[in-house]
Amino acid sequence: MSLDREDQVGEEKPDSLHKTTLPMISHLSSTPTNTVEASPSFLTTAKINLTEPVFAAFIAGGVAGAVSRTIVSPLERLKILFQVQGVGREEYKLSIWKALLKMKKEEGWRGFMRGNGTNCIRIIPYSAVQFGSYNIFKKFAEPHPHADLSPVQRLVCGGLAGITSVTITYPLDIVRTRLSIQSASFAALGKRGANEKLPGMFATMALMYRDEGGFIALYRGIVPTVAGVAPYVGLNFMTYESIRRYLTPEGDKSPGPLRKLLAGAISGAVAQTCTYPFDVLRRRFQINTMSGIGYKYTSIWDAIRVIVTEEGLRGLYKGIVPNLLKVAPSMASSWLSFELTRDFIVGLGNDQHLT
Repeated sequence: MSLDREDQVGEEKPDSLHKTTLPMISHLSSTPTNTVEASPSFLTTAKINLTEPVFAAFIAGGVAGAVSRTIVSPLERLKILFQVQGVGREEYKLSIWKALLKMKKEEGWRGFMRGNGTNCIRIIPYSAVQFGSYNIFKKFAEPHPHADLSPVQRLVCGGLAGITSVTITYPLDIVRTRLSIQSASFAALGKRGANEKLPGMFATMALMYRDEGGFIALYRGIVPTVAGVAPYVGLNFMTYESIRRYLTPEGDKSPGPLRKLLAGAISGAVAQTCTYPFDVLRRRFQINTMSGIGYKYTSIWDAIRVIVTEEGLRGLYKGIVPNLLKVAPSMASSWLSFELTRDFIVGLGNDQHLT
């Protein structure tokens, strides 16, 4: 689909330009019809611009992110609680089911969704930028329009998209981590009183900025995050598109919804398993200076050394079980939501051309 469509819509030919000149000269006696007529042309152009594949990918990506994260919010929070526990702080060293019951008992049903509002505020722009920038990077990588990319090219484009999206939205991610753990029972190790009202998203961000080193505090842990996100997103896009193509019946352009769900689940599981230790490091660094429960790692290598020494190699995979349980519904719903929303938006543009 051409990105030049906007040039074809509302294009003014010389004759029409000449016809609009005389009314402009005698504007005192003219009606406001000419001004009103210009509006539909502008709205039509804007509508078709938004239905171009690249723009549609941004919108559909935001929708996909919100849907997928809300579906798996309880498991996402539980994963974070597992990840940030060190030796002697294993309040949630339970089965997943018992840990969820513990969360329900101590915090009520709201505990399952704690931090999800912030997560959605973060994930909508994050996912939008990720899917949208991936499509942009693909355009640069294509030797000619609509050319198929190799798996390595998809891996690189996905990695660049991951770096772009996480850099833009990282402060919201670190605040979401703080909100997810600050009401958990092991957070009582800190100085906060048990009945003290918990700060919200912007209050947490302001406190971090004031007490933990200014602007740099909002980007603490971004190095291991980028190191993990780049290969994760790259593997996710590469694996999904490869499996999607494999599952597409011969003669069809696209697999059915169930096959898309399967492709999304497999791609998410592969990508998460390969890059999970980076995710653990990211969470540890995000609470590195948090009062009472923070760690005191001096570098990435120091963190790896301390974790392996004190917790064994398993320490780098803490929380992977609830994470893998959430990956299947999360990535499956994300990819399906993305494709359905994108196709719907692009279809609006196609309908516009037919009218």
